[in-house]
Amino acid sequence: MMKFLFIFIGGGLGAMLRFFITSHLAGKMGTFPIGTLTVNIIGNFLMGILFEIFLTREIAKSDMLNLFFAVGFLGGFTSLSAFSAETLVLIHHGEITSAVVNIIATFATALISCAAGCTLVQKMF
Repeated sequence: MMKFLFIFIGGGLGAMLRFFITSHLAGKMGTFPIGTLTVNIIGNFLMGILFEIFLTREIAKSDMLNLFFAVGFLGGFTSLSAFSAETLVLIHHGEITSAVVNIIATFATALISCAAGCTLVQKMF
């Protein structure tokens, strides 16, 4: 039960910070989503730090800290952080082809599924 609490608290904090940053930066560059881009860059940078600390260097082997920061906070802050970590794991294990497929498939399906959702709502209303 404590694991869920750590994820819950981290996720809530990450989501609140995301909202603060994206709200603050909204409209600063016209319609370009600078807030989301900024959050994704920060989130992926932080995931890289956590990846290095928790996985490759084995400095901190605390499951609770990993759940709080990687799953909770960064999961609430940006969904791209999980994608980045999973792709780095593939690269780290020498699975370059799988990493490239993951990159292409993730971005292609993200755009396609978002467009499908938009189309569905447009047809419904």
